Amino acid sequence: MAKPRIATTSLCGCFGCHMSLLDIDERILQLAEIVDFDRSPLDDIKHISRRCAVGLIEGGCANEENVEVLREFRRNCDVLVSVGDCATTGGLPALRNMVPLKECLEEAYVHGPSVHNPSGEVPNDEEIPLLLDQVYPAHEVVKIDYHLPGCPPSADTLWEALNALLGGKPLDLPYALIKYD
Repeated sequence: MAKPRIATTSLCGCFGCHMSLLDIDERILQLAEIVDFDRSPLDDIKHISRRCAVGLIEGGCANEENVEVLREFRRNCDVLVSVGDCATTGGLPALRNMVPLKECLEEAYVHGPSVHNPSGEVPNDEEIPLLLDQVYPAHEVVKIDYHLPGCPPSADTLWEALNALLGGKPLDLPYALIKYD
């Protein structure tokens, strides 16, 4: 019998949630025995190669490429989980939502205190994904099945969530794994 496949990605985030996944320590070997990783920074596969049981999304959507990747995950994953505060609420990247995009770009590339840009132009190259008007949490772009809060969620939270999802059990995490006080 084929092992279930897992895909992971980091959109507009800091990779902290992937670090939590690595923080499951030796349990990563147990996980590798029961699943195959598809697209993931863990194996450097760039596109989902076939249907996945679970997709883990870290980060919100700040540009067109983030939206495209998120939609690819929704099309190819049976269960989609937003992992961490950036994916569930927009997190720190969403702080730019308080500033008009034009003003944000000008501060970053033209008027910032450490900027040296004699041309006064904001970079505009077809290789650079276009920024969205604001940063969106994943559930505002596609249907998300489960949310794991935290910045980042703990390794134990990710481990328990993956075990439940891969075991066909409801994702009902104990309060101790999802409280932050």
